[in-house]
Amino acid sequence: MEGEIVNKVANAGIEQIDLIDFVNKAPLVGIDIKELLWNELVLREKDFRAWVKEHDWTVYANKHVYIYCSNDAIVPAWAYMLLVTNLQEAESIIYGDENQAKEDLFFDNLNNWEINDFVDKRVMVKGCSEIPNPNKAYVVLTKRLVPIVKNLMFGEPCSAVPVYKKKK
Repeated sequence: MEGEIVNKVANAGIEQIDLIDFVNKAPLVGIDIKELLWNELVLREKDFRAWVKEHDWTVYANKHVYIYCSNDAIVPAWAYMLLVTNLQEAESIIYGDENQAKEDLFFDNLNNWEINDFVDKRVMVKGCSEIPNPNKAYVVLTKRLVPIVKNLMFGEPCSAVPVYKKKK
């Protein structure tokens, strides 16, 4: 049929990867040690241990938990360790604030992603800045894909930037 519109992009056999798919969507809960300090500055061992003993740890079950201190107080390492010993039912435990937790979970997802479906394929990585540490994400993804893909491109199929082509 003359004049028929043909979607060349769809017929090109290009696999697309959108890094936004690796962003954590599971519940994320933080514990700010600042709230447990005397005058938000000093950790009193007796008070801290009492809070740990009385706290309902079940609220963290199956959730990603991040532990941090939002002020410049000096928190002894054992305090973090004590919290972790009570968070064993959590999905994961991360040291750092919410942004650090989101980044750690994103990179865990990216690094643990099964990539064997992309062996000898033409792959397009969509541009996205709504991910944690985008440049690092592109470096990690490229490092994983280059050994297995036939071609690697960046952008959109209609305006792709070639990044890598396997030598014949």
